[in-house]
Amino acid sequence: MAKYVYDFTEGNKDLKDLLGGKGANLAEMTNLGLPVPPGFTITSQACRHYLAEGAVPDGLEAEVAEHLGALESAMGRKLGQADDPLLVSVRSGAKFSMPGMMETVLNIGLNDESVHGLAKQAGGNDRFAWDSYRRLIQMFGKTVQGIDGELFEHALESLKGSRQDTDLSAEELQGLVETYKGIVREQTGKDFPSDPREQMRLAVMAVFDSWNAPRAILYRRQERIPADLGTAVNIVAMVFGNLGEDSGTGVAFTRDPGSGQQGIYGDYLQNAQGEDVVAGIRNTIPLQELERIDGNSFDELMQIMEKLENHYRDLCDIEFTIERGKLWMLQTRVGKRTAAAAFRIATQLVDQGLITLDEAVGRVSGDQLAQLMFPRFAADGDRKLITKGMNASPGAAVGKAVFSSERAVELAAAGEDVILVRRETNPDDLSGMIAARGVLTSRGGKTSHAAVVARGMGKTCVCGAEELEVFTGERRFTAPGGVTVGEGDVISIDGSTGEVFLGEVPVVDSAVVEYFEGNAPDDELVRAVDRLMRHADEVRRLGVRANADTPEDSARAVRFGAEGIGLCRTEHMFLGDRRQLVEDLVLAGDADERQAALDALEPLQKADFTGIFEAMDGRPVTIRLIDPPLHEFLPDLVNLSIKVATGDASDKDRTLLAAVKRLHEQNPMLGLRGVRLGLVIPGLFAMQVRAIADAARAVPGAKPEIMIPLVAAVQELEAVREEAVAILKEAGVDALIGTMIETPRAALTAGQVAEAAQFFSFGTNDLTQMTWGFSRDDVEAAFFSRYLEMGIFGVSPFETLDRDGVGRLVKIAAEEGRKTKPDLKLGICGEHGGDPDSVHFCHEAGLDYVSCSPFRIPVARLEAGRAALTGDSSDTR
Repeated sequence: MAKYVYDFTEGNKDLKDLLGGKGANLAEMTNLGLPVPPGFTITSQACRHYLAEGAVPDGLEAEVAEHLGALESAMGRKLGQADDPLLVSVRSGAKFSMPGMMETVLNIGLNDESVHGLAKQAGGNDRFAWDSYRRLIQMFGKTVQGIDGELFEHALESLKGSRQDTDLSAEELQGLVETYKGIVREQTGKDFPSDPREQMRLAVMAVFDSWNAPRAILYRRQERIPADLGTAVNIVAMVFGNLGEDSGTGVAFTRDPGSGQQGIYGDYLQNAQGEDVVAGIRNTIPLQELERIDGNSFDELMQIMEKLENHYRDLCDIEFTIERGKLWMLQTRVGKRTAAAAFRIATQLVDQGLITLDEAVGRVSGDQLAQLMFPRFAADGDRKLITKGMNASPGAAVGKAVFSSERAVELAAAGEDVILVRRETNPDDLSGMIAARGVLTSRGGKTSHAAVVARGMGKTCVCGAEELEVFTGERRFTAPGGVTVGEGDVISIDGSTGEVFLGEVPVVDSAVVEYFEGNAPDDELVRAVDRLMRHADEVRRLGVRANADTPEDSARAVRFGAEGIGLCRTEHMFLGDRRQLVEDLVLAGDADERQAALDALEPLQKADFTGIFEAMDGRPVTIRLIDPPLHEFLPDLVNLSIKVATGDASDKDRTLLAAVKRLHEQNPMLGLRGVRLGLVIPGLFAMQVRAIADAARAVPGAKPEIMIPLVAAVQELEAVREEAVAILKEAGVDALIGTMIETPRAALTAGQVAEAAQFFSFGTNDLTQMTWGFSRDDVEAAFFSRYLEMGIFGVSPFETLDRDGVGRLVKIAAEEGRKTKPDLKLGICGEHGGDPDSVHFCHEAGLDYVSCSPFRIPVARLEAGRAALTGDSSDTR
């Protein structure tokens, strides 16, 4: 029979799955001999049973009764005993810290009789006893009985007036108890339960139920905490910080969770219980003041804090109560901290000999590193918030609002900072996005074009600001409250929060980015980042490459630690002025016109590749041959049709319309693109391969790798490969030839595809779309938020790789590809290549490298090191 209840003496800190973080740590402190009030823990297994079945498991009530009896024997009094009551708290405690998200009830065991016994225990302190009783009714009523907490607060505030809680007399508090009981009776139709055992039973159920409270669900989703863990419940003998000025309660950290600096950090409140500190109803004092108030308790607390930090080998967050000069430890946990503190503390603990460098790398995360890399708005200064959208790409950006890419480029060239504002962006906006400090759209989500491209460039981006109405033609947008922003007006956008401000908000540069750019200031944080990054590089197995399409991006990628380019998207080279050349190629009426277009493109391509090879200085460069959805390079069908219909069209327009109609596709993403385009338009891929070969000959040490996109059958790859091999041979250039695995069929027939490939690179953006059967650009705003609310997605599959579906295809392709060709090189070049969890998956799947945008390279390097050390995604929550 399962065991559902553990005494604090039976557990330890390694039983968090079963006892939750709070229960496991209370047990650990008990076994360390620290002053912990006695108690026991009901396991999370019992909670899961309750939530699934609607009833507690068989045997639980008997186990609780047995452990309560042992607790009563240890304390020498019984729960709710009229003349000498034992009181207990009932507290939640999940595996991962969820501060304030679930329920706690204090002072269980008080009723109209035992309140007098409590006063006697407290040396005749009637005020304390009635204050404790009113707290129980207030917490129980709100938490267990679902009564609006404002009803209790209003009654308390009406009684207090301008006074503090501590100024209320025993008689006033006794009257407040009667008022509270009246609220309970009015709201529930029943009297407040006086049976102590019934109070405890109902409180336990309320804690179980709070696991699925809306705020807890939202918090878990934000922190990616699994929804099926459940919470443990801790039943602890009450100790009281509200017995007078020789009592109190506080929160302490063994070092500063904001900066990581060592010292005394925390708050203390005399004559108070823990919820008083959290609620902020009275001003606390710095923890250092406790030394003056109660030197003995202060000294003991300092010794315990040092012991706990040395034992847990990490920053500890501590809750404590002093009851008439006696110190009690109510909780400890590894404390949450800022990203900067995480890096500083990890290296400090190495220097103290408490952890190894391996452990230090495991104590920080790529997400924390990313937070340190983005610029931020200064905390002070005036801000006028006008709307809020999705925090698509972190950072802080200030500039003049512009509504077209052309204007962004024009003003940026004149030295102006600009924010590109659009309803949504498309590939033609690339030049404007490059020129802009940030991007703001009224449509789209975190994986929209604007978001993906902005993250890739390290640009700040706020997407989906639906309250904005963007009038592109009129060069203005409107926001709630009658705000109108025209072109040239300054706005500030915060990509970390999604906030949009009117006017300029001061920006603070990131020292960590300066470090990666090679301009590192002499700063403790930078030294910590450097130390951990160097160690991650030493231990990681996965290589890290860049997705880069220009010499500038390539050079930056090298500075950020890229070991090559894993994806050079040649279609990005054909935007802007060159788009006309591609249009000429696609619409060519005969072989001569087609060859003329190819001849015009080839020298431009050679120059592109030459610049990239030079920037990469002998590192491998994987070049994907052109893979555009065809509609991106053709005139708009609707605009052309209107032009012809209204009589404004030229002969060329009419010819274009006929050609565009002929090539028009209902679903361009699944149409004539990738390898299909290269096979249908003779000479296109050959032109690109010749340009690659010529550029490689011009740059000593160049290492080109040619990637054929969107292959679904080995025959497609064989046809292109044959032509490419002949061109490379004639040029005397060695280059690997491989393919991008981005269709499910390619993954499932990888054994065959590998016969004609020297490498696979997984294009997980398209592989995700095709596996799930939805378009990223169309569906995210339509139903992703609902799917996240319903728990169908824990996180968008475009943000973090779907291990069960897409990940399984990757593993199948990797395994079957290497069966055919054991030395087959494997990489990933989708946006997932810079996602921490996805990097761990790639390590586990045996891939050779990940490739991501230049700005994400440090994140991938760090996570690749962590994956090598932990074997999985070690948790930093």
